[in-house]
Amino acid sequence: MKKQNDIKIYEKYMKKCISLAKKSEGNVSPNPLVGAVVLDKNGEICALGRHEKYGQAHAEVNALKMAGDKAKYGTIIVNLEPCSHYGKTPPCADLIISKGIKRVVAGTVDPNPIVAGTGIKKLQNAGIEVITGVLEDNCKKLNEIFFKNKEKNQPFIAIKSAITLDGKIATKTKSSKWITSEKARNSVQKLRNKYDAILTGSNTVLLDNPSLTVRMKNGRSPVRIIIDSKLKTPPDAKVYNDDGVRVFIAASENINKTLTEKYPKNVEFIFCPLKSGKIDLCSLTEKLFEKGIYSILIEAGGDLCGQFVKDKLVDKIYLYTAPKAIGDKNALQWISGFDINNINEACEFEIMHVQLLLPDILLELCPKM
Repeated sequence: MKKQNDIKIYEKYMKKCISLAKKSEGNVSPNPLVGAVVLDKNGEICALGRHEKYGQAHAEVNALKMAGDKAKYGTIIVNLEPCSHYGKTPPCADLIISKGIKRVVAGTVDPNPIVAGTGIKKLQNAGIEVITGVLEDNCKKLNEIFFKNKEKNQPFIAIKSAITLDGKIATKTKSSKWITSEKARNSVQKLRNKYDAILTGSNTVLLDNPSLTVRMKNGRSPVRIIIDSKLKTPPDAKVYNDDGVRVFIAASENINKTLTEKYPKNVEFIFCPLKSGKIDLCSLTEKLFEKGIYSILIEAGGDLCGQFVKDKLVDKIYLYTAPKAIGDKNALQWISGFDINNINEACEFEIMHVQLLLPDILLELCPKM
């Protein structure tokens, strides 16, 4: 019974770790989000910590520094296995051992091949009790981007669309401002801040001339990626502004390279093969991963979103849904490009989360592969 009660207590503190870790969204990539809670020998909280910024101290380091001598014979709860290797900082496992901690509670094992259980083993070899798997699903969801990166060597890719109840993103005249409320649009700013890059197509640039920046206090604007196989977007488009953020254009490898000279010097080009006359998205995402782009948020039209779904590259979909209907078959859809006659061939999605942003709702979906 005591063990069950202990697990309930650890679950409570693990939720605190996750909450702490989320405060660093947008600041630690390509590292995982990590929070830590230290309990003294009497089981009372004596310190909290989180990994605040890439290259800086890990959550365990910050928490143990705050705890000081109170950490001895205590317990540290952390949502991810403590690291066992030298990277930007020394191994957290070594620090935990040196502080006299008697128990480590980890939400999940680190998927990074250079850690993957070695941190746990090092702690156990030092005589420290290690408990794993506490709220494991929650901990994995927190770092779904990191897990995808390490397990598949691919970027985590999500689609974001603002839609009406009938799945439209604009009228047939391209009118779309604004489908959703200000509350939903503020949520989108937080979402953009979470991802390394934001991707759109040339048609969206031509129609909307978006900035694709983050407009929130202390926000971090993501890298901007524009798929423009024929280089038809104007060089003075807002997305190409030199604001210190990297900008990529994905163009056909067969394009006349002299056309690139018209764009500002801050724009980088990624030349990709074509597939059915369009940029090969598998090739593009591989190249982006090699350039350090580990998560991508797509904000684009139905054809491009549909192609990403067809190519099975999408991990998550955010649909900001307004209680409106256009009711016009010629209006633009959030996903298109399919030729389906049998309902059993329709794309299927699993609803992972629903959030009220009244008057709108946010649906988080995952494609069923």
